[in-house]
Amino acid sequence: MASASLAQKAAASVTTSSRSNFYFAFLLLPKARRQAIYAVYAYCRVIDDIVDSDDPVEKKQAALAVWEDELLASFQCGSPQHPVAVALAEAHQRFGVRYEDALLVLRGCQADLHKRRYASWAELYDYCYHVASAVGLMCIELFGCKHPGSRDYAVHLGQALQLTNILRDVAEDAARDRIYLPQETLAEFGLNEQDILGGKRSTAALWLVRHVAARARKEYALARAALPDSDRRALVPAEIMGSIYFGLLEEVESRGDEVLTLGPRFKLSARRKIERALHAILHSVLPLGDKLLAPAY
Repeated sequence: MASASLAQKAAASVTTSSRSNFYFAFLLLPKARRQAIYAVYAYCRVIDDIVDSDDPVEKKQAALAVWEDELLASFQCGSPQHPVAVALAEAHQRFGVRYEDALLVLRGCQADLHKRRYASWAELYDYCYHVASAVGLMCIELFGCKHPGSRDYAVHLGQALQLTNILRDVAEDAARDRIYLPQETLAEFGLNEQDILGGKRSTAALWLVRHVAARARKEYALARAALPDSDRRALVPAEIMGSIYFGLLEEVESRGDEVLTLGPRFKLSARRKIERALHAILHSVLPLGDKLLAPAY
């Protein structure tokens, strides 16, 4: 088993090397909480990379099964082997990160090995809850939230972030024969699987993009409405994530049906991320932030 210091370094390395949108949000946390959230992010990154690898499904299943054992060791038995699992155990012991939430994320990744289509929005929201909202629920423990309403905030913000990802990655997912956009909604706009898999641009596809973006916007709004005043400062990192991802949603939405075509992944510049992060910080810490500034998202 790796030492705590080596485990923390391993988790930090995974996080910083990924250049994720989340990285900017983590910088403001005190060192101990930042190390813990690096562990959460690294865990999610490692199991997601297993799913997205080119390995045979059987090998991916086996790798995720190993992580099921690592989670048990991290949260219950006390003897994990993987450095990231060791760091996750430390986050659990110091800040109360919950096993149930970590397991939900793993279950969502396991579902990705076999489920490549979603019939309805209910199915998709359940998937988003597993792979994104549950991550938020892990994180609010690290942020030090006290108000029970922060859990509702985490659920809606997780849904919003994942819907943003799904819209951004339509073409990339289609290249892996995955279509997260619900079949019922494709039919509603007169589209079918081949339109998505083939990256067919059309007026119908444009309206589909706007529809999905509107659903994401609704989740951002529900997250903002659920944000407890008493946890506003604790949730500054989450607000930074929300602000950056909302900016990404605006960028993706502006490209319209171009998102169906495979090309470089849409992303915000580092300068734009910093601008949105600063806006979220000011909006969260100013006593009259809601009145003086437009919402961060």
